[in-house]
Amino acid sequence: MTIQLSNISLVSNKMKALNDVSLTFEAGSLNILVGMRGVVSGKTSLLRVIAGLERSHTGAVLFDNTDITKLSVQMRNVAFVHQQFINYTHMTVRQNISSPLDVAKLPANEIKIKVQTIARQLNIESCLEQFPSDLSGGQLQRTALARALVKDARVILLDEPLLNLDYKLREALRDEIRDLLRKTGAIAVYATNDPNEALALGGKVFLFDEGNLIQQGDAALVYREPINIAAARMMHEPELNLFKGVLVENEIVFGAKLYFPKNARFSSIKQGQYTFGVKPSHLSLLPTNDDDFEFSMHVKLAEISGSETFLHIASQHLNFLVHLAGVHEYRIDSPIKIYLPLHKLFVFSEDGTCLMRPLSIPYNG
Repeated sequence: MTIQLSNISLVSNKMKALNDVSLTFEAGSLNILVGMRGVVSGKTSLLRVIAGLERSHTGAVLFDNTDITKLSVQMRNVAFVHQQFINYTHMTVRQNISSPLDVAKLPANEIKIKVQTIARQLNIESCLEQFPSDLSGGQLQRTALARALVKDARVILLDEPLLNLDYKLREALRDEIRDLLRKTGAIAVYATNDPNEALALGGKVFLFDEGNLIQQGDAALVYREPINIAAARMMHEPELNLFKGVLVENEIVFGAKLYFPKNARFSSIKQGQYTFGVKPSHLSLLPTNDDDFEFSMHVKLAEISGSETFLHIASQHLNFLVHLAGVHEYRIDSPIKIYLPLHKLFVFSEDGTCLMRPLSIPYNG
């Protein structure tokens, strides 16, 4: 089975939720919809259009080349997992999971086997006789997942299903979901605003920005080769450090006096103004590359998170976030030297197009 969306547009609350979106989900594929945090991207709207919960204003939805745009939700054989733990509070876990099978009037013995099987796969077999009020957050989400997956639906839609779980539980359940989805053989479409989650799930990613599909492809490839600033920001967490500069004959200038020398790598780019970007993890406290440029800055804030440190630093012209492995303690306003490898720079044109991406090996010229 394949799903094709052809020229889908949708206006919601007087805003364009989807803008002329065309894409294809292949049979048995895992597809990740990614959007920026705090921005209406169109991910959820797309899921609702596929499910039949919303009707697009233009375009068509095709399942196996059959136009199902006007088909009701009940006729689409689609499972939908929401970010909220939607379970029937008056039913046991067993009854919650079996509810779609009861509606379909499957034989009682078949229902029992299916419920036992999916509960075992999701590690909630011991909870089957409990009610939702007795469950933890992870067990509640596993129950909601089990109810969706037990239907053997041809299409499984997941709208940020792990958003409300803590980090460790989210990480464990993410791996379970990935493995389960691959075993079903269904088309799975998973929406998230977390690029690390998208990369961990694998599969194909589709990047959405204000209703527009801006890039699609293998998750690792899109991460390495974003086509523009929006895609680069979307696929990096923490986000890229972005700063404007002017490329002139022999140097790249920032502000009135700060500059670093231009090297051969930039020879293909014309003189002019550009936006430069560097990953927080590509900045270091010690020089490690032959093209490192040294910045003298001061510490604004040091955030320690487990075994990582997020260091906010600034100078007169620049503000950087540095992502460091390990625990590093710094006093506010203390001076610091940071090293930026020029071969790790992104270069974006004034319209946001990515002109140059980091080299994967150290630069030697």
